[in-house]
Amino acid sequence: MTVSEHLSALFSLEGRTAVVTGGSSGIGRAIAAALAGAGARTVLVARDAERLAAAAAAMEGEVLVVPADLGARDGVRAAAEAIVAAAGEPDVVVSAAGVNLRPPMPEVDEAVWDATMRLNLDAPFLLGQRFGPGMAERGFGRLIAISSQQAHRAFVQSGAYGVSKAALEGLARSQAEAWSASGVTSNVLVPGFVLTPLNARLQEDPARVAALAQRTMVGRNGLPEDFATAALFLASPASGYVTGQSIAVDGGFSVH
Repeated sequence: MTVSEHLSALFSLEGRTAVVTGGSSGIGRAIAAALAGAGARTVLVARDAERLAAAAAAMEGEVLVVPADLGARDGVRAAAEAIVAAAGEPDVVVSAAGVNLRPPMPEVDEAVWDATMRLNLDAPFLLGQRFGPGMAERGFGRLIAISSQQAHRAFVQSGAYGVSKAALEGLARSQAEAWSASGVTSNVLVPGFVLTPLNARLQEDPARVAALAQRTMVGRNGLPEDFATAALFLASPASGYVTGQSIAVDGGFSVH
């Protein structure tokens, strides 16, 4: 077996269909490009149709788009059916779409709480409920979500966001318990501070950005591309014995 054949057996996604919510920007876009490059028919899901089209055009492989608002339960359900109509039942679902509203906890009202939980927690739950059983019937599936260090520690106004991400990690463990015996794994990638549009407001303070970089062991903040290979591993056949895990991709931020 050649090196190429060996790596393909471990990591190829040819013949698979992957869905990436939040796939038009940031971590989601980097992950989507990696999955498409590994051979998966890849569906990007986000609200902005123009940004979706631009992201898809910049990727190699078969990349489709589904414009959708995942901030409402009916929108998630409609998106799921649009995904199936466009590409068939998926084998991989990456929940990277998120919202990070940052009022201090005493100022978090019900509107902020509900908006945060609908997108960060309800959408991955509903997509898992829709697609997990089918994956289990077919004997292969990968559920991957993007969490945050704020699920584990409070800093820079964790607020409702940290709560949603802590719950998301619990959801992944419950999904793993339900379906892993049928070949469906569920795992979470846990970033530190990443330079993405989601964190645009924090990046307006260079001193804070520098301080966060100093908390890492590698000496820099994260980039979306740092998550591409970790997600590819979790999506691939190579990760079949890894499930229910929260895997830090943070340059050592969490162990400093």
